[in-house]
Amino acid sequence: MPSGSPTSGVGRVIAGRYLLLNPLGSGGMGHVWLAYDQRLACEVALKEIVFRDPVAADQREARVARARAEARHAAGLRGHPHVVTVHDVLEHEGLPWIVMEYVEGAVNLRDLIEQRGPLAPAECARIGLAVLDALTAGHERGVLHRDVKPANILLAPDRSGAPYGRVLLTDYGISVQPDAGETRYTLGSVLVGTAGYLAPERITGGAPTPSTDLFSLGCTLYYGVEGRGPFERESHLAELTAVVMEEPRAASRAGALAPVLRGLLEKDPARRMSAAQAEAALSRIVVPEADAYARTRTDLGSQPHWGGAPPPEPVPVPDAVGFGPPPVPERPGSGPRTGPRVRHAVLAGLLGLALAGAGVWYALSQRSATAGTERPYGDAVGLGAPLQDGDCVLADWPGAAAFRGTPRLSLDPSCRERAPDGQVMAFVAAASAAEARREGPAQCEARTAEVREKLADVRGFAVVPTEAGFEAAGRRTACLVLGAHGPVYGPLGEHREVGSAFADTATMQRRDCLDVRSPRDARLVSCAGAYDEQVLGFARMGADVTLSEARTESDTVCARQVPPRDFGFDPSVYTAGSWTSAGSWKSGSHFVVCTVRKQNGGTMEGDEP
Repeated sequence: MPSGSPTSGVGRVIAGRYLLLNPLGSGGMGHVWLAYDQRLACEVALKEIVFRDPVAADQREARVARARAEARHAAGLRGHPHVVTVHDVLEHEGLPWIVMEYVEGAVNLRDLIEQRGPLAPAECARIGLAVLDALTAGHERGVLHRDVKPANILLAPDRSGAPYGRVLLTDYGISVQPDAGETRYTLGSVLVGTAGYLAPERITGGAPTPSTDLFSLGCTLYYGVEGRGPFERESHLAELTAVVMEEPRAASRAGALAPVLRGLLEKDPARRMSAAQAEAALSRIVVPEADAYARTRTDLGSQPHWGGAPPPEPVPVPDAVGFGPPPVPERPGSGPRTGPRVRHAVLAGLLGLALAGAGVWYALSQRSATAGTERPYGDAVGLGAPLQDGDCVLADWPGAAAFRGTPRLSLDPSCRERAPDGQVMAFVAAASAAEARREGPAQCEARTAEVREKLADVRGFAVVPTEAGFEAAGRRTACLVLGAHGPVYGPLGEHREVGSAFADTATMQRRDCLDVRSPRDARLVSCAGAYDEQVLGFARMGADVTLSEARTESDTVCARQVPPRDFGFDPSVYTAGSWTSAGSWKSGSHFVVCTVRKQNGGTMEGDEP
């Protein structure tokens, strides 16, 4: 019976030792399972080789040999902090299974960006440094990866519990040692890799080299900061053609990462940025010039991360201008161009590793074209008075797409009547307008990281005062949290009042406790007393799922994606619940709020998990 059939499912014991618990994912070579090692009493990941179509005996042998090679190559990098550890390779019923480290809580970069939006350039640079370190270690052993892409980069909690602090490169399934004289397990006429991430010299028949991995890394970092690949097209053939014949799409959100992307995506491998050059350039983004002495082989897994709690005092990092996913380009005619020397000086400025807070978008209000204006944030933003803490705002973007350009802001004093797009959540003081431009966005990211992490579909946004409006703005940058795909429909975070009804799921946040009065009426209550449900997280539903279908299916989806048992709730007592709202479907984000409640319908108490 072919591999991948139902007999290979949950409950099967492999090699008399590994009990399959549940599938973790699938790739080009097979399925990955969470398994229980009955001998050592621990969880591992098992990679099952899948032959999806009937294959000839020689092809079958080649694929089996390729799996053994994967294990051998990856095992040679055992102990590297940024490579998934391979423990063993075994055969079961004539096919190989690879026993790997189980990385608990991991999410791959592709899925994370699909869920949360593009990364800030400094966070993308941090991930790039880790992956580059893993690739370089392989290259030093003569091992090429040949399939560097977002789906093969895992982000997992680090030792401090930071959710995306640990960066791991996985899937050496098509790696090769070009100088080892080993058998090549792929046909010479077959391209090995992923369309859109292959180096042009590979597509045109050239041999793989370390430089081809670097091109793929450049494509991956571009995806990380832009939210799509540099050669993304409608078909694989069109992507391959674009890699060879066309320049990558201009990166509008890359900020200081843009020169690195250009260097890595150079089509001529002889002119492509080297690993050493890439490491130096990425380090200048992640670590300030002033702290260059601290760059020596740091454990990146312990550094501040995307989505983590901000440090007590945010440390600055290079070039606030253009940072964040995505930084907002200056509108034509909005002010004087920054010359190369000025840009270089800004890039040498300080922006901190705290910038790794998740998915923040920056709006740096451009310098006013009219000298002496009293508008705090310039004519484009349009406010005649400075923003105040808790102000709810509506954002009118200059083009069809949100988060492109500088929005014109107006206030919704009620925070409900006009379905606000977001709210002012913090301020960052500065000694000068230049300091506000340089450091305000990064510090806003850190100040709003905690509340953003608790909400399902938001992004940060820094409104920086202009030179002329600096004093009128109270010498402060306003830190906003805005709905990523639509309005937030009400107050956020600590600005919500206990006892208030939720107008939309957009304002529900992790660990909120709910008083449920009807299927359409939930109130925010203190978790110290009795409550009916508690919010555990969020789940996305497909673009083709209607709101009515979601209301029918959401409990099941939440039970699968955000199971209460993962939060310490006894499954014999508690069950998964969910909340949906029309707002998420109008915006197209299609998220549902996942909760926990008692099976018997009773109330929960403050001392529960």
